[in-house]
Amino acid sequence: QVHLAESGGDSVQAGGSLRLSCAATGNTYRNFCLGWFRQALGKEREWVASHCTATGSSYYDDSVKGRFTISQDAPKDTMNLQMSSLKPEDAAMYSCALAPGRPVFPLLTDERVYTYWGQGTRVTVSS
Repeated sequence: QVHLAESGGDSVQAGGSLRLSCAATGNTYRNFCLGWFRQALGKEREWVASHCTATGSSYYDDSVKGRFTISQDAPKDTMNLQMSSLKPEDAAMYSCALAPGRPVFPLLTDERVYTYWGQGTRVTVSS
């Protein structure tokens, strides 16, 4: 069993930056992919970005490419999502999720690939 806990959500103005973190505890896996998803009010959950430990590769949705960066603090089993140039449309509940093994892109954009989920952290962006 893996427990994921997100942190870092806050309220910022458009153009600002935030750093979200996802800490994994419990029975961690040697190889896994961790993804960030977000769900805005009244909308479906959408994939944002993923990072896979086996390859060290990161993947981003076009809407955040160039503005968001996902990185891993391996000793701490923590995955971070650095968000910059935030827009009002980035406002959402952000959740991290873990997929054991070596799933490949574009499967990583499918939430069904992920086994474990955190509770989420809210990001608000004011214009």
